[in-house]
Amino acid sequence: MEIELKYNIPSSEVADKIWDNELFKDSEEAGSREELYFDAKYFDTEHCDLAKNDIAYRVRKEGKRYVASLKWKGHSEDGLHVREEINVPVDDDEVNPSVFRESNVGKQIMELIEGKTLRCFMETTFDRRRFRIDTGYGIYEFSIDSGQIVTQYGTSPIGEVEIELFSGEQDELLTIGDHLQQKYELVPENESKYARGIRLIKENR
Repeated sequence: MEIELKYNIPSSEVADKIWDNELFKDSEEAGSREELYFDAKYFDTEHCDLAKNDIAYRVRKEGKRYVASLKWKGHSEDGLHVREEINVPVDDDEVNPSVFRESNVGKQIMELIEGKTLRCFMETTFDRRRFRIDTGYGIYEFSIDSGQIVTQYGTSPIGEVEIELFSGEQDELLTIGDHLQQKYELVPENESKYARGIRLIKENR
């Protein structure tokens, strides 16, 4: 399961301030800071069989590695996103849902798409700056993303910060998010990049 807080970042200046902040200096893991380029492709059938079943299938290049992901049963409120997720390392960004065949949801999507062609209908490209903190009670990853959502019906900018819970309690995650939100007057984001891309397509096709 994936649990994370997501906030809009109003400008690149605010993004830089968050990256340079010392709010969590005492708990930041040494050597955890890195900057990577991400390129994610989202796949579905011509008739959107996966989307209709609340399933997102993504293959993302993360720096030099590729990861295929399934996400489903998601919900969000006040910037808190909770959803089921499976991640599998792969060799490239080609569509290959059979890598999930050992999971129940993987079997489900194989039945949904049987005999149908999967196509890339959306892409997200962004630079990610990230680091981890360890409070002694939980481990969290901060990610600052800047880039764009790309569809055949238009594009939309990406400017957001995510705080993902790796281990620990959700209450502490909310406290950490509250500190960051108040310091930089951030607005909670209830839409994932995937959901924003779907909305962009629906509004412009």
